[in-house]
Order: sequence, then C-alpha cells, then structure tokens
Amino acid sequence: MSIQTWRWLVGVLLVLGLQACNSEARMPSVSLEQARVEHESGKVLMIDIREPQEHATGVAQGVVLLPMSQVAQRVAEIPKQADQPVLLICNTQNRSRAVTEALQEQGFTNIRYVDGGMSEWAKLGWPMVKPQDLLAPGKS
Repeated sequence: MSIQTWRWLVGVLLVLGLQACNSEARMPSVSLEQARVEHESGKVLMIDIREPQEHATGVAQGVVLLPMSQVAQRVAEIPKQADQPVLLICNTQNRSRAVTEALQEQGFTNIRYVDGGMSEWAKLGWPMVKPQDLLAPGKS
C-alpha cells in the first residue's frame, strides 16, 4: 500500500474514532429506501466502497465499485459537481460515513452516505448481482 493510501486510511480511522466520541455529529445521509429509489431511477451515482471480497457477496445492479482502500488514489474519478449527487454505500454505513466526511473536507458538497448499508439491503432481500469487475465512476 502506498504512503498516500496509508494516510487516507489513517485519516478515515481518525474520523471514525471522533464520530464514536461525538454521538451528536450529523453527516449528510440518506435512508436505504430513498437510496434505492434514487439509484434505480438514475438520479444519483451510487458507489459501493466495500472491498472486493465483500463485493463478491453481491452488489446493487448498476452500482460503481470503488473499494475504500483505493479511494485516495482514485478520488479524481468521483464526480465533484454539485449537480451530480453521489451516494456512498458500504456494509453498515460506518466506512461510508467516514469517507463522506473525508471527501467533504476536500471540498465535495454532493456526497451523502447510505444509512444501513448493504447488510440491510441484503436482509431486505433486495436485488443483488455478482460483480463482473471493478468499474471506475462514470465508466461502463
């Protein structure tokens, strides 16, 4: 792992620690139900930041796969325009919340995280597909 990746991950872990200490911290989030509606209607770009072994368990159809461990190197691939809403989803919302905060500190204003994450998506029995490969945001 590069030094840049390590710095990114340490920063995210620090954010997670601070959030655990500050239960009143509010981040821009969206409910799982709202995320599904917005994603399936094409109103948002949803990025699954789980790692490849987690993606292998199944992903939402049409989601972009960008593992958290690669975000620091690939941040330029995440749309930053205010008119392109982006939802981050992980397994439970802890990592996506931390990455949302880290991206906001870099000037992103269009990022929200999904409450509940893919673990809740799976529990609800919502459709999931096996990923073919990792796709960069905005590419097919």
